[in-house]
Amino acid sequence: MKFVVGLGNPGLRYARNRHNVGFQIVDAFAAAHGLRFDRFQFKARIADGRLDDQRFLLIKPQNFMNLSGEAVRPLVSFYKIDLADLLVVYDDLDLPLGRLRLRPFGGAGGHNGMRSLIHHLGSDRFPRLRVGIGRPSGSMDPADYVLQDFTPDEEAVMALTRATAVQAIAVWLREGLDAAMNRFNVA
Repeated sequence: MKFVVGLGNPGLRYARNRHNVGFQIVDAFAAAHGLRFDRFQFKARIADGRLDDQRFLLIKPQNFMNLSGEAVRPLVSFYKIDLADLLVVYDDLDLPLGRLRLRPFGGAGGHNGMRSLIHHLGSDRFPRLRVGIGRPSGSMDPADYVLQDFTPDEEAVMALTRATAVQAIAVWLREGLDAAMNRFNVA
């Protein structure tokens, strides 16, 4: 079994925020594959799926972003998931809007949700799909920026980005991380 964890903040207030790209993408993946988040376990909403012969869980932690590890670690322990079989999808200020970057491991890069996961899992050795949201212009505080909704122009870019991310997750599930990185990490 594999896990695909989307990072975000629960509630309608945050649903369209830049910081909720992880939730948006796992929701899009669920919709594309006819899955529903119909279970709740260890502070997370879960959709159970199968792609070809690969069983997976889509996971949306239901505590706030900065506490994501508190929801994910018990699931990893309960299902005895190897960290190499855990893909985390999240927003990244350091990538241009719409850019995707898959990596096999790495630090938190200033992202508090990733910091929580790394702390609670005791390792940074798990794959991640970073989704570029760009940096705020001028002197806007990045914390305020990530909690804003995408502008209409940005949303047009992100609609395509979400669709591409859904494809990247499917390749990761079917063929593995190297295949997904080769196909979706473009310059």
